[in-house]
Amino acid sequence: MLQPGNYSLVLMVQLTLLAYDLFVNSFSELLRGTAVIQLVLFIIQDTAILFNMIIILLMMFSTYVFQVGLVSLLLERFKALLLISALYLTLSICFHCWVLNLRWLESNRFVWTDGLQVLFVFQRIAAVAYYYLYKQTAEQLGDPRLYEDSLWLRDIFTRGHQ
Repeated sequence: MLQPGNYSLVLMVQLTLLAYDLFVNSFSELLRGTAVIQLVLFIIQDTAILFNMIIILLMMFSTYVFQVGLVSLLLERFKALLLISALYLTLSICFHCWVLNLRWLESNRFVWTDGLQVLFVFQRIAAVAYYYLYKQTAEQLGDPRLYEDSLWLRDIFTRGHQ
């Protein structure tokens, strides 16, 4: 079970990873002087997104709701975040590969193809949705009712088995 003291630490790690992701999305174009620097920033960013997905799944797995077998309730409640996270990670990796492929040999040249611009817009839109849903889900997973037996949970459990 996730203890209140542990929740604060986990939340700080999550928010730090989100802040790094926001930093890279905001300032990676300014740091394009050397392609290797961008490569390292992008690898850490994609790893941070993946770690945040793993952390949120571990938080879900540690709830009492999950432990009594109501996985569908958790998936129903948090499916938007899970889908947006997967979409955002995919779009980020595609964008990073495309940008680095275009700029690897000439990192100071400003190259934007039409397809790259479209991918950039979709990746940034997904980023905003990801930040919002992730923060909201992290807050909702801090609800103590998810970690203990309660009347509403018993009611859902009995309705599910009828």
